[in-house]
Amino acid sequence: MGKSITKLVIALIVIVLSAYIALFGFNIQLSSWHISYPSALDADNGIKQGLDLVGGSVITYEAQADTATDEEMDSVKNVLRKRLDALGYNEATVSRQGDKKVRVEIPAIQDPEEAVQTLGQTAKLSFRNSAGETVLDGVDVARATARFGQVNETSSAVHYVELTLKESGKDKFAAATAAAASKPEGENYIAIMLDEQELSKPRVQETINSTSCVISGGFTDASDTNELATLINSGNLPFSIKDVELRSIGPTLGEKALETSLMAAAIGILLILIFMIVCYRLPGLIADISLIAYIAIVAYIMAQFRINLSLPGIAGIILSVGMAVDANIVIFARMKEELDLGKTIRASVEAGFNRAFIAILDANITTLIAAVVLYYFGTGPIQGFAITLGIGTIVSMFTAIVITKFLLKQLVGLKITNPALYGVARKGGEDRA
Repeated sequence: MGKSITKLVIALIVIVLSAYIALFGFNIQLSSWHISYPSALDADNGIKQGLDLVGGSVITYEAQADTATDEEMDSVKNVLRKRLDALGYNEATVSRQGDKKVRVEIPAIQDPEEAVQTLGQTAKLSFRNSAGETVLDGVDVARATARFGQVNETSSAVHYVELTLKESGKDKFAAATAAAASKPEGENYIAIMLDEQELSKPRVQETINSTSCVISGGFTDASDTNELATLINSGNLPFSIKDVELRSIGPTLGEKALETSLMAAAIGILLILIFMIVCYRLPGLIADISLIAYIAIVAYIMAQFRINLSLPGIAGIILSVGMAVDANIVIFARMKEELDLGKTIRASVEAGFNRAFIAILDANITTLIAAVVLYYFGTGPIQGFAITLGIGTIVSMFTAIVITKFLLKQLVGLKITNPALYGVARKGGEDRA
């Protein structure tokens, strides 16, 4: 019993402190050392806020060509994404708009004109030797293709990129590879550069006197080769891109959108806390404590990974709060059924979790599948909703199955075994543990 009290008290202290620190942060100054953790709601260091909450800039680019293929426009999209990440705009979103346009949304951008100037340039591809000299340009490249198979008769199947050159680049590439192959190890390479950023640095083992060659080694899966091929192709686009629309906008749903949304969420969560205690008594209180732990974990993940939060994202979190409570309700309903059959509190708790586990797992897996589909096919706010829904679903399953179960077991260890405290009116008074 003493161990159960100790474990329960420690768990409650950890949960409450974690929730407070995650939501409000802390700042401790003791003589010569200083410890601090930013609040999740800190605009600079906490959860990033989306365009609909803090405003920002919307830039629309259009391909300067009569026609543009899907592959070419995807290359434009990937280049813009890469440039935004390099500039530190990780929270920005890039999406296709129609057949020839790409839309970029950058929350809280300080200098939109500078961003336009940087983003609006056509990607520049170059091939350089170990001395930094350009031996081939993007105009000499016909295309790059991601493939899987044998690169020669003696090798096993691997992921690789097939590079096809134009006739104009054949002789230049032959001379460059001959020079690179003759250099010592560490200098026998030709680096592939895009916008002064290194994409790959393949070693050259022999002279390549043809219009095609293979880049292999270091690729773990198809996504690696697809990314490299796409970026190489983006430096060989037959058109430039031009910003056709630039707008600096305020929060799209009002300056107090975040405040009112959080207030609505707080009211909803408070009502849930009250409902759980009224309907499920002691287990309901345990579920409320687990819900506090859920909020703390989600806030920490959102802040730590600087996940962009929009109003649809808030909706995803609130929806997953309902799922977290729903998992506890399923567990408690199974517990009540076991208690009604005359089983002890300890046996009912164990059986309740065991019987509810499959139902909870199936429900959460189907929700995760929906979140993945929304993220893969959606853009902008839809992806924000999918991300927070996915995070919330995983965390809610953890808190329901792990934290709620742990706390209930400690209560049983404290000999709190009156069925009435578990929402069951059983004749005969108290039960055995």
